[in-house]
Amino acid sequence: MKGQTVPSSSVFGHLEASLNDYFSDLTRRGGHADAGAAMQIAHVELPRVVSALRAALAHHRPDERGRCRGCRPRWFARSRVPCRAYLTAHVCLLRTEDADR
Repeated sequence: MKGQTVPSSSVFGHLEASLNDYFSDLTRRGGHADAGAAMQIAHVELPRVVSALRAALAHHRPDERGRCRGCRPRWFARSRVPCRAYLTAHVCLLRTEDADR
């Protein structure tokens, strides 16, 4: 069903909206935070976000044959790693860091 949108009344739609609201709120608060609020975000919210990302990526760890456990299998094989989940996380989190060096 690639390219189709999920109805907002679906369970996924509610989860997606809730997470998007959380990320937007966190981004907004972080962008306008004074030192005290920034420390609060760093101590409370950042570990939660890191934990969630680690859990999501754990689902995509390679099996003993080097194939992603989480990505939908192709006809006769799973995707090779690094899969899109790992590549996306790396590009979003570390690419600018690598470019700055």
